[in-house]
Amino acid sequence: MPQFYIRTTGGHMNKFIITTDTTADLPADYVAEHNLGMLSLTYTIDGKTYDWEHPMDVKEFYAKMRAGSLPTTSQVNPETAREIFTKIAMENDCDILHIAFSSGLSGSYSSTKIAASEMEEDNFPHKVVVVDSLCASMGEGLLVHKAVQMKENGATLEETVKWLEENKLHLVHNFTVDDLFHLHRGGRVSKTAAVLGTMINLKPVLHVDDEGHLIMVSKVRGRKKSLITLVDNMEKQMGSYRDQNDIVFISHGDALEDAQFVANLVKERFGIDSFLINYVGSTIGAHSGPGTIALFYMGEYR
Repeated sequence: MPQFYIRTTGGHMNKFIITTDTTADLPADYVAEHNLGMLSLTYTIDGKTYDWEHPMDVKEFYAKMRAGSLPTTSQVNPETAREIFTKIAMENDCDILHIAFSSGLSGSYSSTKIAASEMEEDNFPHKVVVVDSLCASMGEGLLVHKAVQMKENGATLEETVKWLEENKLHLVHNFTVDDLFHLHRGGRVSKTAAVLGTMINLKPVLHVDDEGHLIMVSKVRGRKKSLITLVDNMEKQMGSYRDQNDIVFISHGDALEDAQFVANLVKERFGIDSFLINYVGSTIGAHSGPGTIALFYMGEYR
């Protein structure tokens, strides 16, 4: 069954709908309010598979991970993507702008590109434009939010795509994890690094690079220092993009207090007081683990 969430709105609207993946980690009420279509990357834990329409409670998901369950994830396939795009476009008589999970982290982008080009070859009556966000978690979510703002302010599909392509590498991701084991399991750090790092309480600070890959930037001693480092990096990277940060997104692997600590630091240091804080969803969380804290904003460089 294809997974999607859509509702039609009355009155005049730009004739395109924005769709994205569950990896954007946007709250369900945000998705509903802004009429977004959603493609599910599924996740399996303790032998049962979940998706956007049939999720496991995210607190329960992290509790299971803490207790030792090892979830796995699956990308979107071209057939499902095509079904969802077709349904949304036909029901709403509109084009689609799909903002996809980083091609550097998943094959989902390539699946949606295949679906879009097959639809075009078959003379489907609506356009489906796919943008590789080169982003993950609420970094992808913040890029979607920027597109939503443009659309709701009257921008065309073409204008929105142009802005996304020109600005997506200014969408900065900085994050830290509490436990190196999950990154090791996903092939992000070596076993030796994971064991040694855990012994001496080293916390890695990572980012998503210009190719959309997950890269370790530094290691710092202790949890609190790692959270402060996220904001130190923001100070360095924001530069002339400071005025584009009317809102900052923060995601967390069931560590709300730490997310709020980071939000307070950002507010103290930069005077930004608008935040969207949400869980790292289960698909990304399966790889980053409980205790992850991620900070997303616009900056001069990643």
